Amino acid sequence: MTEPVKPYDQQGTTKKEEVRQMFDNIAPTYDFLNRFLSAGTDVHWRRKMLTSVRALKPDTLLDIATGTGDVAFEAARFLPSEHITGLDLSPKMLEIARKKAATKGLAVTFIEGDSEKLPFQPEQFGAVTVAFGVRNFEDLQAGIGEIYRVLKPGGGLFILEFSRPRIFPIKQVFHIYFKYLLPLIGKLKSRDARAYRYLFESVQVFPEYEAMQGILEETGFNQCTFRPLSFGICTIYQAYKPKR
Repeated sequence: MTEPVKPYDQQGTTKKEEVRQMFDNIAPTYDFLNRFLSAGTDVHWRRKMLTSVRALKPDTLLDIATGTGDVAFEAARFLPSEHITGLDLSPKMLEIARKKAATKGLAVTFIEGDSEKLPFQPEQFGAVTVAFGVRNFEDLQAGIGEIYRVLKPGGGLFILEFSRPRIFPIKQVFHIYFKYLLPLIGKLKSRDARAYRYLFESVQVFPEYEAMQGILEETGFNQCTFRPLSFGICTIYQAYKPKR
């Protein structure tokens, strides 16, 4: 396994604590920067992932690393909102998600919790989604194992995550933008440049494509596939828990 990237250089803190602090810090500007830094493409990516979720027709959905609830709210278009649960480490992110839910009139349940110790019974959800969150897991395999545990047999895991483009000149442009420009813009708006440097660094070490597919298969999932989007800037991973 690749060594996890440290979001902050602090002594005596775990990656979970650092990730929580990082997202608490940027929560007030998170939605704006997502739209601005991706030119709105992040909305399109999430909808692409949820198209596959919708085809599965799950009866319940857990959105891990839900942040301010974008995936959960989009899922409410095809699934009753009272059947959707969003989980996140960051209380500040969840505070914003709950306010958005009230404004939208949606009964989505938001819970503060650890992706590697999910506070749910086995086989509780028909689908699990994770958008731009698995690279923040302190122990990736433990987190994937927990998702497997809470999924119903026949249920699906849908992951949307950044990846590294391999096509010239997209690869070079992506590298310059993510390494240099994105932290600068993030600092000007959120006053936390380190959070956006961490984004670049974490993408560099995340096991993508076949490596991620292998981790899913080792956990017990089958029908594991991956589909790059936008010339490989991000990737959708799909995997299913075998039916009995």
